[in-house]
Amino acid sequence: MSKVTKAVIPAAGLGTRVLPASKALPKEMLPIVDKPALQYIVEEAVRSGINDILIITNRGKGIIEDHFDHVIELEQRLAESGRDETLKELNDITNLANIYYIRQKQTKGLGHAISCARSFVGNQPFAVLYGDDVIIGEDPACAQLCRAYEEYGRGVVGIKEVTPEQIVRYSSLKVNLLHDNIYAVADMVEKPSPDKVFSLFSILGRCVLPPAIFDILDKTPPGAGGEIQLTDAMRTLTLTEGMTGVDFTGKRYDMGNKLGILEATCEVALSHPEVGESFRAYLKNLAKTL
Repeated sequence: MSKVTKAVIPAAGLGTRVLPASKALPKEMLPIVDKPALQYIVEEAVRSGINDILIITNRGKGIIEDHFDHVIELEQRLAESGRDETLKELNDITNLANIYYIRQKQTKGLGHAISCARSFVGNQPFAVLYGDDVIIGEDPACAQLCRAYEEYGRGVVGIKEVTPEQIVRYSSLKVNLLHDNIYAVADMVEKPSPDKVFSLFSILGRCVLPPAIFDILDKTPPGAGGEIQLTDAMRTLTLTEGMTGVDFTGKRYDMGNKLGILEATCEVALSHPEVGESFRAYLKNLAKTL
């Protein structure tokens, strides 16, 4: 079975749920303490064995490319002032992986965005890491899915249980337990009405797909919200070839949601080597006033 070495990160969304912050700054670049959300996602892909990453953007997101590029003037200033550790950190960002970019010129849904990656992917399996979802854990979530793909030889979705209130805004999956946290996926539906819910398991932030998904996307009509939904294409893949679900370990943060951004910032800050101890003391004092 082919090893997964390519990843696609859709980052073309408008970020309407986090306005006005996302009016001038792409939501993928909103910081979690001292790193933009997208950097956490790229680092996860790299830790999962991914060498080549395609980031799908649109107008107004050139700042994403700038972040993963060299800034010669800044690097020279850091070198001259002897800030070697900071300089190394910036160079490490630039050298994380082979990163490529393409614009989704029309925002026609996640499925359409993934179809833009066809020439990049070629005839290989690839991981998809949603640009809204930062997942932090010792074992990268993407790596967990890649291992499942290599074991079962079919598409994989990262799944978690959500609340009944959330499931109608996400996707719902019909699953059968195989072992441990691995499931066979029998069916799925995007943004189900309450009477169409299969289970509280939903696809959250990660999947690994075979190249066959592109031909399916070509034939997938607009679905929920009038957009081409990746879930609809994956449902076709599920019914024809089968898919695997991995109830991944790690904490997921929804960076397209204001509360999710605050949770990520707070929890990452507590373990940050620079500010963690001071921030914990601050929170303890703050808690006394609540």
